[in-house]
Amino acid sequence: MSEERGKRLSDTGGFTSRDAGPATGATPDDSSAVARPSGKRVARGSSDGGRVSVVKDSDQAGSRRARSAVATGERSGDKPENFFKRLRRYFREVIAELRKVIWPNRKQLTTYTIVVVVFVAVMTAFIFGLDLAFVQGVSWLFG
Repeated sequence: MSEERGKRLSDTGGFTSRDAGPATGATPDDSSAVARPSGKRVARGSSDGGRVSVVKDSDQAGSRRARSAVATGERSGDKPENFFKRLRRYFREVIAELRKVIWPNRKQLTTYTIVVVVFVAVMTAFIFGLDLAFVQGVSWLFG
C-alpha cells in the first residue's frame, strides 16, 4: 500500500489533492506547509490565470502595510502632495462619484417630497398631542 502511495506521489510531483500544488506557488520540497499551515490562501486577479497562492504570516503584515500606504497615498520616499493638488483631486473624485449616483426623475422626486412632508406633518401632530396631554396632566396634578 505504501509503495502505491509513493508511486502516486512521485507521479504527481509529490503533491496529493490536499496539498498546495505547483499552480499555487508552493514548492514541492516545502513539506512543512502540509504539516503546519503558515498562512491563508489568497485568490489572485485574472492576470495570473486565477491561481491561488499561499501567503505567509510575515508576508501578510508587510502587504497590509504596503496596501494601507498605497490606499492613503503615502509612498516611501515621496513627499506629501501640495494642499491644492489634494483639494483638486478630492473634488475630481467627488464629481466622479456623483456621476455614479442614480438621480430620481421628476415623478419620483415629487412622490418622495410628498411622503416626507406628510410624515413630518403626522409626527408634528403626534408630538403636539403628547405635549398638550402632558401640559393638561401636569396642570391637573399640580393645579
